[in-house]
Amino acid sequence: MLKATLRSFLAHKGRLLLSALAVILSVAFVAGSLIFSDTVARTFDRLFASTSADVTVEPKRDLRSSVPTGAVQTVPAALAGRLAKVDGVAATHVDAAIQNVVVVNSGNKPVGPTTGAPTIASNWEPTRRSPVRLTSGHAPRGGGEALLDADTARHQSVRIGDMLTVQAPPGTFRVRVVGIATFTTTNPGAARLFLDTPTAQTRLLGSPDRATSISVDAAKGVTDAELKSRLAAAVGSGAYDLRTAAEHAKSAAAGLGGFLKVIKYVMLGFAGIAVLVGIFLIVNTFSMLIAQRTRELGLLRALGADRRQVRRSVLTEAVLLGLVGSTLGLGAGIGLAAGLIRLMGAFGMNLKTTEMVIGWTTPLAAYVVGVGVTFVAAYLPARRAAAVSPMAALAEAEVAGVGRPLRVRAVVGAVLGAAGAAALAGCALAGRTATAASLLGLGVVLTLVATVVAGPLLVRPLIRVLGGAFPALFGSIGRMSQRNALRNPRRTGATAAALMVGLALVGGMSVASASMNRSFDHQIDKTLGADFVVQNRNFLPFSREVTDRVRGTRGVGTVVRQRFAAVAVRLPDGSRVETTASGYDPRLDAVAHLTYAAGDTAAALAGGHVAMDSGFARKHRVRLGSVLPFEFQGGRRTRLTVSALTDQDDAEGFGVQGGVYFGLDTVERFVPGTPDAALYVNAAPGTGAGELRSRLERTLAGYPQVQVRDQADYKKLVHDQIAVLLYLVYALLGLAIVIAVLGVVNTLALSVVERTREIGLLRAIGLARRQLRRMIRLESVVIAVFGAVLGLGLGLVWGLCVQRVLALQGMKALAIPWGTIVAVVIGSAVVGVVAALLPALRASRMNVLAAIAHE
Repeated sequence: MLKATLRSFLAHKGRLLLSALAVILSVAFVAGSLIFSDTVARTFDRLFASTSADVTVEPKRDLRSSVPTGAVQTVPAALAGRLAKVDGVAATHVDAAIQNVVVVNSGNKPVGPTTGAPTIASNWEPTRRSPVRLTSGHAPRGGGEALLDADTARHQSVRIGDMLTVQAPPGTFRVRVVGIATFTTTNPGAARLFLDTPTAQTRLLGSPDRATSISVDAAKGVTDAELKSRLAAAVGSGAYDLRTAAEHAKSAAAGLGGFLKVIKYVMLGFAGIAVLVGIFLIVNTFSMLIAQRTRELGLLRALGADRRQVRRSVLTEAVLLGLVGSTLGLGAGIGLAAGLIRLMGAFGMNLKTTEMVIGWTTPLAAYVVGVGVTFVAAYLPARRAAAVSPMAALAEAEVAGVGRPLRVRAVVGAVLGAAGAAALAGCALAGRTATAASLLGLGVVLTLVATVVAGPLLVRPLIRVLGGAFPALFGSIGRMSQRNALRNPRRTGATAAALMVGLALVGGMSVASASMNRSFDHQIDKTLGADFVVQNRNFLPFSREVTDRVRGTRGVGTVVRQRFAAVAVRLPDGSRVETTASGYDPRLDAVAHLTYAAGDTAAALAGGHVAMDSGFARKHRVRLGSVLPFEFQGGRRTRLTVSALTDQDDAEGFGVQGGVYFGLDTVERFVPGTPDAALYVNAAPGTGAGELRSRLERTLAGYPQVQVRDQADYKKLVHDQIAVLLYLVYALLGLAIVIAVLGVVNTLALSVVERTREIGLLRAIGLARRQLRRMIRLESVVIAVFGAVLGLGLGLVWGLCVQRVLALQGMKALAIPWGTIVAVVIGSAVVGVVAALLPALRASRMNVLAAIAHE
């Protein structure tokens, strides 16, 4: 049996190649994502471990803001002197480093990364742990000199002697590049500018008495943990955050972990789609191969093979396919990881392919996925093979799966479909986001499985409709192509299912994204009353000079500043919520249209008062007049009276949790020095909006990172951000289509082999080669469109339910992108034509007499 199995596997290696491609793709994405994330993690672990001081003393950080506030927390620079006297300290260094700076050249062009990585300005304190070393020029001396990292200098064509303008929160200043510093470790992609320590403290932090942290080196024989304990005793417990080198590296790696998780989950999403769609392809391939080998299997049974041996033979073929696909997929995954590493180099993160990390879990995961998928997918066809009777060897022909009733599928599909529909209905009627999301996930899984199970039951009614025009348009060729698609509902349903999965995902996400866009458009139209919003391109706060220049622009009327503050509030229900609050100037009503359930803007912005979203307040038992304890970044605390409750439909979806805001005086009092994050600007009477925009853009020409946006620009900005998610879905669709095309090609190729005698007879009675190719193409098109209709129908239902979940977050508008749906259906027909090209060509080249004699 083993010898027969190996011969059978090698005999059908061409037919199994397309199935192996599905395994290769899924394994490649799994292996590639694991290798890439492990390599990046290991590289940065080494970077952080080698550059962290023995102990770092930092400001106490209790609040984590989801929005950059721009407030820089500092420690007294004199603390370095105190720490230097602690027993076991070899040396201390003052650190002055911030990330929200902008560096521009003499042509007002930004000098820094364009990929979202920060531009970091810091003091030049070379130590044995420095990530850079001076390679040309000299160290900065005095306020007008700076070093620039070599990668940024090369990419931005900056040379020693060039003048740069640095825009920092305390103000703008100019420096001359006097030296170039080269990274000795991995360049994380950031631009680095170095100043001498006094200049960095004054220009970046606003005072020579401040520092962002103190680095402490341990004396010989003193461990990091021991030194940390001594320093904590010296400065008092709870006053500062003290971290050893290992703790600092772990914290920095945790911050990087979010970035790595995004990449890993995206790639694993591709792997998941490849696995799911590949299962349909493998099931279909093995089912058809078994159908064509009915006589062969019958002979094996007649010669004495029992059911278990036949089943084991088919499963052994599947395992061999899985092993081959996993091995090739692992190699492809290594190549994919290398490509990603090179791609990150193009974005400024200089990783080395020679340091690629392939842990033992990567090949294990590759083979588990590859072999597991093929084994599971082949199990049902293997059981079907084991059921072949020895008498089948005596039959003239038999096509497995044709004519058998679909009653079991009907019952299972109906039960799963009813349960899925109930879950989706519960999602639409749920009043809590968590409940709705859980029911949505359950409903999506159940309805998808139900559609796959019951798909063959829908083949006859739908394909009769979808291919109904074929006889009129293409005559007898069209009629035969339609009947070929109807011949085996199981096969047609399984082939279409591969395409259905990807299109269902696209349909659902297209409705969700279109609804989000429309909701945000409505919210912007409803809430934003300013002529223009002035913001940084990357939403980071800007220097006060920008505000002064905007206010001084001719034709400017009202200017309302917005600042962000990280806060924690203890609520009446006992919960403690950390969120980002906004502070506004008093004339907020002039630039925003706010709806209140209670109170008004004047009350909200008064000293000692605060406003929040009415839904959030109701959830946490907050009432008008409630006095709540607030904690601000840096540890300052106060109690504020809730004097206004807003009733914005999209408060949760459009803003941050709670919709908390108060007067700008409150921000300045408890988080002094916080820079402005946005300016809402109205034109003065007699000045047109277009005229004012031109003046503002001229005024801000020296600040290339600052954007002047009107309502249309703001909508486009939101649309572009949502589009990023949609592009990911389209990429998943592309992968699903590639595998679905392989599935259609495989099905048609095996179908041509199965119908060899029939094709020979058709050719003998006068069917031309061109007519034969057209018949197979039309069959492919109707199968592809059938899959598209099923997928889009399912996706529309999912999209409607996703919109109901979004409505609980305030995004209540519903939009269905009919243009996208029509384009997808047309694209599916094109996919059907492309998939049929090779099988149709092969069929048309058959020798007529050999085909008629084929058994």
